[in-house]
Amino acid sequence: MKRTLTHLMMAIAVMMCGACTSEDKNEPETPEIETPEIPDPPASPDTPNGKKMLVVYFSWGGTTQRMAQQIANLTGADLFRIEPVVPYPTEYTPCTEVALEERDTDARPAIVATVENWADYDMVFIGCPVWWHTAPMIINTFSESYDFKDKTVVPFCTYAATYRDETLARIVELTPDAAHLTGEGLTSGRINEQTIATWLRNIGIVE
Repeated sequence: MKRTLTHLMMAIAVMMCGACTSEDKNEPETPEIETPEIPDPPASPDTPNGKKMLVVYFSWGGTTQRMAQQIANLTGADLFRIEPVVPYPTEYTPCTEVALEERDTDARPAIVATVENWADYDMVFIGCPVWWHTAPMIINTFSESYDFKDKTVVPFCTYAATYRDETLARIVELTPDAAHLTGEGLTSGRINEQTIATWLRNIGIVE
């Protein structure tokens, strides 16, 4: 009787052990512990090569802003958005009409704010969309408002189909006192971290 009871208890123990093993197969080896998300540290404007950088951009529809933010994220640069005192129309056709008139009259649209500590920056990225085959006239306003001597300018732009190179060249023309690195122009669909990082590596900004 005792022997039968012992065998019965052993059989129950084996069944319980087998059940636990089967259940554990669906569980992680260690329990997942929920921890608060730690934000990324703020980007430092001091780049690995010791240059203090600024990304200056004008953006109407948000495309150039996306490219500027990617550049800043990858380089640790500060950002400065060029904003006109008189905003451009939010609708496409009226905006193109204003832009064409500004180009044809060689206008200098006023800018809301100024860059603080301009003298501290060694390298300045300047970016904009292509408007009427060139840079918007507000880029002229910006470039004529600051001393670019002893600075390096890196042009960038966003475009729909053509006049990429002409716009990059125009930014270079507007900053003759600066040294220049090869710029980049991208369509909206090509604005991504990989593409921009490749460009920045090619011109020696990031490793």
